[in-house]
Amino acid sequence: MSFFSNFSSDHCPGTITGNPLNGLCEKVCIQAEKVFDAGITQTRLQNFPIVLTNPTPADPTYPLTFISARSIATEGTVTNLSVDQQPDGQCSRVQCTVTVPLEVVYLDANGVEGRASSEIVLNQDVIMYVPPASVMPFSVTSTVSCVSPEGTFNAANNTFNISACLTCILRVAMQVELLVPSYGYCAIPPAQEYSQEVCSGFFELPLYPQGKSCCKRTQ
Repeated sequence: MSFFSNFSSDHCPGTITGNPLNGLCEKVCIQAEKVFDAGITQTRLQNFPIVLTNPTPADPTYPLTFISARSIATEGTVTNLSVDQQPDGQCSRVQCTVTVPLEVVYLDANGVEGRASSEIVLNQDVIMYVPPASVMPFSVTSTVSCVSPEGTFNAANNTFNISACLTCILRVAMQVELLVPSYGYCAIPPAQEYSQEVCSGFFELPLYPQGKSCCKRTQ
């Protein structure tokens, strides 16, 4: 059990019956990341060239046979950021480069499985809301996910050309301090231990079927 399923507001003093803010104790300042805007792009890449680095084991025997590739981090690296406010003053054109780290799995010519690092570089050009100038700066971050089930080896330069499905979420965010209403500290109950009881559910069944015994018949 967690406090989500065991929440009670009656532990706060000063509760007023009938008050729509029943149970509120105080105003609390919290530090949080405020997301001003976010947008998702999903791209399908075909014959995209990737370069392998840091192979394990080292010095594989070429040629290589592609098995799979996928992103190894949920956060991409944002570089070359450019923000241009649009004439309407509401949104901005956000241009940046997002680098997605990959792990590539392959077989070498001797049938030995190996792994190597690589990356996909994605150029983003989108319209987003960017907050006005302030003392605290905003940041543009990316959440990425990529999977590649297909790839071919290019013997000319020892690289792979892959087909990949890539998802990228751009966020305009800022670390802020927010004033929020509070119900007080969380009451944390003891956690319930998991038990795989083979008879669970069976012993709770009634001895005989329950319900009405008569059936409606249509004339």
